[in-house]
Amino acid sequence: MRVMAQMTMVMNLDKCIGCHTCSVTCKQAWTNRSGMEYVWFNNVETRPGIGYPRTYEDQDRWKGGWQLTRRGRLKLRAGGRLTKLASIFSNPVLPEISDYYEPWTYDYDTLISAPQGEHTPVARPMSLLTGDNMAITWSANWDDNLGGAGETMQQDPILATMSKRVEAEFSQSFMFYLPRICEHCLNPSCVASCPSGAMYKREEDGIVLVDQDQCRGWRMCVTGCPYKKVYFNHKTGKAEKCTLCYPRLEVGQPTVCSETCVGRLRYIGLVLYDADKVLEAATVRDEKDLLDAQRAVFLDPHDPEVVAAARRDGIAEDWIEAAQNSPCWDLISRYEIALPLHPEYRTLPMVWYVPPLSPVVDVVTDSGNDGEDAPTLFHAIDKLRIPVEYLAGLFSAGDTAPVVQSLQRLAAMRAHMRNVNLGLEQDPLIAESVGMDGETIEAMYRLLAIAKYEDRYVIPTAHAETARELEMLGLDELDSGCSLDHEGGPGMGGPRFGSSSGTPLRATVENFHVLQERQTADAIDEPRSRVNLLTWDGKGTPPGMFPERESTPPPHGEAPGAPDPDGAAPPSGPAPSADPGPDPGPASLPEGGPRL
Repeated sequence: MRVMAQMTMVMNLDKCIGCHTCSVTCKQAWTNRSGMEYVWFNNVETRPGIGYPRTYEDQDRWKGGWQLTRRGRLKLRAGGRLTKLASIFSNPVLPEISDYYEPWTYDYDTLISAPQGEHTPVARPMSLLTGDNMAITWSANWDDNLGGAGETMQQDPILATMSKRVEAEFSQSFMFYLPRICEHCLNPSCVASCPSGAMYKREEDGIVLVDQDQCRGWRMCVTGCPYKKVYFNHKTGKAEKCTLCYPRLEVGQPTVCSETCVGRLRYIGLVLYDADKVLEAATVRDEKDLLDAQRAVFLDPHDPEVVAAARRDGIAEDWIEAAQNSPCWDLISRYEIALPLHPEYRTLPMVWYVPPLSPVVDVVTDSGNDGEDAPTLFHAIDKLRIPVEYLAGLFSAGDTAPVVQSLQRLAAMRAHMRNVNLGLEQDPLIAESVGMDGETIEAMYRLLAIAKYEDRYVIPTAHAETARELEMLGLDELDSGCSLDHEGGPGMGGPRFGSSSGTPLRATVENFHVLQERQTADAIDEPRSRVNLLTWDGKGTPPGMFPERESTPPPHGEAPGAPDPDGAAPPSGPAPSADPGPDPGPASLPEGGPRL
């Protein structure tokens, strides 16, 4: 047994209202820059629908994920090394911009500068890629609220596998929202697809990242990811993907999408798993056994043997404690109501979902029956407006049994808690019928319905003693450390030249304390990076920027170009020097100088 830790997310689809706040805040934080206009690390899809990019679930077309050979070995659907070598300069299986959508803005200047006339001026849509006027024909969620259902619903890859036809008439239609991010899989096919080795899975927390220095833009990772959550930055020529907001996780904060979620439907926690069982779980013959096989990989953090093995393998005590208090462990393995998205891709995804139950209560109530009566509710699950077969196509490789069990436990929780809230005599058969007891059901209710912030997000902080082993390297390796440290890298720190003195601070120190200091201080006392001619913005004279020289008094008062009181030469006339001398060390900005 080799114990490893994995950051995990669970989403309760019963609570998602499709407001897209998670998508917008993620966009503003991570992909609001040139080259990434079409990219959504987090997106919310309306199901049924064909998704983003279009029909990404059709692996016969897109060749994502793994498949088993006749000898029971894993093989990338897109082909092995020889296949990749043969097509490395022209990957034939890639989504085009039309499969995503052509991003646009509006000609707002027309509204401001148009002369007075008979008709109201109109801000026409303009392509963010070409700048030309365009007609909007697709978007990241064209199926929003089934708005495009009549045109596209029957192209849904899950509906195509169902035995019965689903009608799109209003009285027969159904819908729910499916938020998606990178799955940060235990067996990621994107990592295995990368010819340059730029994609990797962090050992300490399982987050899958892209080394921007190593990436050569082959885009095999885009093909290899069955969820199509790896994107190509067309400005930098590099691949980028969801980072699970690792700078925030390392200081104990939840991801941006979780922090801003209106429905409070996301849970983040740590799970312990046996790394030696990952390959065994991914190579199970029957796809319908993949769910149980993946659950078997997870280790009980309360088991003394597991705790001892975790300590032996270097997992810190507070991380073990976090795993014991993890809401994700409870939802996945204790209550067994969370399910993985498309386990048949054999990547062992680590973003799981609690399937939606809500519509069945409304249907039962509208029929004149008690919507939370246990026998009635259990019977109605088979008559859900959202077909159980459809949910099984998403979350259990077509096997309806795990979905029915999850929905029945959610229904039992509602019926049990109705009796508790009304002060009625509790029927023990409600809990027993779903293999639970009353205490467990009430604990599940507290987690799903009224969980506080600290219960939903149990995130251990990174340890300083292991910081050198993390993906973000030391200060002397700043330029190659953070995968998103500057636009040219590419990154979020702004343009690399001419905007601020010094390179952006390390992501690991970009926590709320440092951020607060940067927002309130007039100047940074101790910049953590050296200022040089390439990163200097021309404002101020940071010490160490130019060679120091002795100041001589001007013959007739102070002449222009005199050195500053601190002894540094002005920027307009630095003295040439063949030997700049030793590294002057950290510089400090003068009062009134630019903020980083």
